[in-house]
Amino acid sequence: MENPKNINIEVAYAKPDEQMIVPLTMPPATTVEQAINESQILIFFPEINLQQNKVGIFSKPCKLDTQLRDKDRVEIYRPLIADPKEARRKKANAKKL
Repeated sequence: MENPKNINIEVAYAKPDEQMIVPLTMPPATTVEQAINESQILIFFPEINLQQNKVGIFSKPCKLDTQLRDKDRVEIYRPLIADPKEARRKKANAKKL
């Protein structure tokens, strides 16, 4: 039987061609890192390194020891391929030509 005090959360990771969202029911005071480990998403995406990949809750960056609340979605972010500022600068320069 499910404990009514448990929280329902999701752990999400996406690549350009693939995404995974894992729903979980966890005890209160679960941390981001605990949820990621419990989701087993690291098995499916071995390229994730929690010491390097940034994480967040609903697009807001957070730390691995952040405690989750009911209905939170933990997101694991991939490293940026290009610097967004540099990409905008190149695009603006190309328009000037």
